[in-house]
Amino acid sequence: MIPYGRQSLDTADFHAVQQALRSDWLTQGPAIPAFEQALATRMGAPFAVASNSATSSLHLACLALGLQPGDSLWTSPNTFVASANCARYCGADVDFVDIDPATRNLSAERLKDKLVQAKRNGRLPKIVVPVHFAGHPCNMEAIGALSQEFGFRVIEDASHAVGATYQGEPVGCGTFSDVTIFSFHPVKIITTAEGGAALCRDPAIAAAMARLRSHGIVRGAELTSGSTDPWAYEQVELGFNYRMTELQAALGLSQLAKLDAFIERRRAIRRAYDDAFADLGQLRLPVEREDVRCAWHLYAVAVNNPAWRRPLFEALRAADLGVQVHYIPVHTQPYYRALGFAPGMFPAAEDYYARAISLPMFPAMTDGDVATVIDVVRKAVHAVCR
Repeated sequence: MIPYGRQSLDTADFHAVQQALRSDWLTQGPAIPAFEQALATRMGAPFAVASNSATSSLHLACLALGLQPGDSLWTSPNTFVASANCARYCGADVDFVDIDPATRNLSAERLKDKLVQAKRNGRLPKIVVPVHFAGHPCNMEAIGALSQEFGFRVIEDASHAVGATYQGEPVGCGTFSDVTIFSFHPVKIITTAEGGAALCRDPAIAAAMARLRSHGIVRGAELTSGSTDPWAYEQVELGFNYRMTELQAALGLSQLAKLDAFIERRRAIRRAYDDAFADLGQLRLPVEREDVRCAWHLYAVAVNNPAWRRPLFEALRAADLGVQVHYIPVHTQPYYRALGFAPGMFPAAEDYYARAISLPMFPAMTDGDVATVIDVVRKAVHAVCR
């Protein structure tokens, strides 16, 4: 089976992990700050704080920005549940903003309309989390302007968008946001096996996230007691064990060196798909705005008739294509229904979900794999979508 996504590892990656295993450190060693510095430099941000997952990084960012019970966080319904769950971890409320059907990202226009109404009701969000779905950056300039007008903070969920650019700048530089979150899960653009990172420009936010990822403990000059004991440490707040290991950081450093090559291969596969499927009127192909360079984490098509989705999905799976659907709208999950959400509340996201299929897209795909996907998809579309 050709999966929808998988890691791309080479001998340099294996060597990097082996070197970490042979070192004096398996955790809390030099590889982690080296990876953070390389990541921050590559993305044009002053600070990067690595963690054991993007979910952990989202939680840390919310905590560092002061999200608490009584506050609310808004995000896209077209995302993985972690983009919303981070608010619930803090005891805060969650709401959603419907998507732009063209980009499948949180709509800046709908966000503005919702903010105007929320201001009248005295229920403005403390944080908005735009999600760069499939690696396609949101309209961050518009969202950033709204954050200034309405006074909310912005966390970019760029789990899909490592290596993407917006208005010529790397996603992660933080021009229009407070924090940017990356994921390094094996199906993402680069991998640390599991892992995530939060990038920001504010040293206080970075320091808070670094402290919270390690139990809320401080040492040395940060000790409140002024102790000079070389062993002294203090827990100054309730933190977590969200640390990345040395093995993961070493793998991340090795993978980061290949980021541009990974993106170029993904873009080449995207062009092959676009060319091959351009005449299939039964499918809506993903788009790329002129002001962005998409990372193409996913190549998600949408069938014109929702009734075709399941039979097409099953036909592709039967032909050994490991297609997937991204995403079941978060507000329709049982947990969020229990909080008062219901189908029909965010129709654009629900309509997209009813039509969506993600095709295989990862750098290790050979030209033969790409040709196989194209052949199978074309045959299945002609057989099923009538």
